[in-house]
Amino acid sequence: STRESVEAIREARRNGVHITAEVSPHHLTMTEEAVIGYDTNAKMKPPLCEAEDRDALIAALVDGTLDCIATDHAPHSANSKENVFDAAPFGIIGMETSFPLLYTEFVATRRWSLEFLIEKMTTGPASVMGAKWGSLRAGSDADVTLIRLGEEYEFTRRHLRSRSVNCPWLGTRMKARVAATLS
Repeated sequence: STRESVEAIREARRNGVHITAEVSPHHLTMTEEAVIGYDTNAKMKPPLCEAEDRDALIAALVDGTLDCIATDHAPHSANSKENVFDAAPFGIIGMETSFPLLYTEFVATRRWSLEFLIEKMTTGPASVMGAKWGSLRAGSDADVTLIRLGEEYEFTRRHLRSRSVNCPWLGTRMKARVAATLS
């Protein structure tokens, strides 16, 4: 989650260490400013850091230092998150927001290609795990997500499918919508 961790990964690889690394959508899109008002929906571990750290994570994903994007989905009950900041648990949900958020922030703004985002969320994690999923090849597991690209909407509680609502992006305008998942 920091510039220093990115440099440690690069150094390990330069020294021949076989290492993999992931990054979460929230660390790619938010900074420590999200918790200034003690919003427990932005309380996570590792914590959000400075803009320079976020920028280093983005660059490391693009240059291949970071292998993939993982949702870091950590659902919590509303009661546990509606607590004072210090007592609230770490973590936010990520399953419903990860693709629409990253598409909105990076693909719709032309910072990344759609193919890059899809690779970092599908075959990238599968490769790290040595798994057969993440591909549309014959014989692969059927794990398909249908997405409506370019559909702009405000992300609200009604878009959540999990029983948890610990989401810092409620009220955010998104430019892609998950239509269905098949497995």
